[in-house]
Amino acid sequence: MARMTCICDVERCIDCNGCVVACKEGHRLPLGVNRRRVITLNQGRAGEKSISVSCMHCADPLCLAVCPAKAITQREDGIVLVNKKVCIGCGYCSMACPFGAPQFPRSEVPGERGAMDKCTYCAGGPEETCSEEEGQPYGRNRLAEGKAPLCAGMCATKALLAGDADIVADVYRERVCRRGAGGHPWGWTRAYGKE
Repeated sequence: MARMTCICDVERCIDCNGCVVACKEGHRLPLGVNRRRVITLNQGRAGEKSISVSCMHCADPLCLAVCPAKAITQREDGIVLVNKKVCIGCGYCSMACPFGAPQFPRSEVPGERGAMDKCTYCAGGPEETCSEEEGQPYGRNRLAEGKAPLCAGMCATKALLAGDADIVADVYRERVCRRGAGGHPWGWTRAYGKE
């Protein structure tokens, strides 16, 4: 089975947050939960770059290793999912994840976290039924429908590449080779013909 991945081409990301909005609206996420976010480095200075990040669906996920309730599982295709019925809200996954992917909804009760939420790669929940009941807490299973994740499908500049890891790597490699040693295919010179 192919391993799924999603990478962000920082040379194309324009910090529009279309991916963030598509995910939040498409999955009807609760207040305080964002499965994807855009980070901008060197904002307002030379060399400014933006990158869209979410759960990286790691090959050896730390969140899975530290979960005492065994609520986190990894599918054969590499997608890491959480079972919200089993999650105890301890927060160990949040502490272990270097990408800040695990999120907890805001609660009216002080100290209560609720079940963890994170990017599902638009693969629905941990059950393979793709039922309406499962769609409520996890979102639609776009992969079963043969569609790309919402974030990648909404990306106007095609900075987000999602799918089979080998194909995504080939597309990204081709982009880097076309750019050359320091050229930018979307740069000022190309757009306006002069510096």
